[in-house]
Amino acid sequence: MIRLTLYTTQGCHLCAELEARVEALTLPPIAWQRVEVSDDETLLARYGERIPVLADEAGRELAGGIELDRLSDWLRGRGWLDEAALKALTEPEAASPPKGAHQRRGRRYLG
Repeated sequence: MIRLTLYTTQGCHLCAELEARVEALTLPPIAWQRVEVSDDETLLARYGERIPVLADEAGRELAGGIELDRLSDWLRGRGWLDEAALKALTEPEAASPPKGAHQRRGRRYLG
């Protein structure tokens, strides 16, 4: 089980997005500890402008982890990254033509 701390604040949409990305990109289940930074002046001074900040059990932090490259590198470094999930997020599926579509003289028609 992965144990992660998320330094957050109420209504932080970036925090929710980071949490969803971590859930989508990891294999083992995650035990989350969410720390509200606005409840503590020290935490607010340390993390207030940097949230979301993700920390592992050893206390190693990732600030700005909403960026997919930084997050995937951080997770990969700990052996938690699901490479297939990352590939699915970064490589769009080939679009298949709609059913009933056909081409005539270089123009595409539907139905």
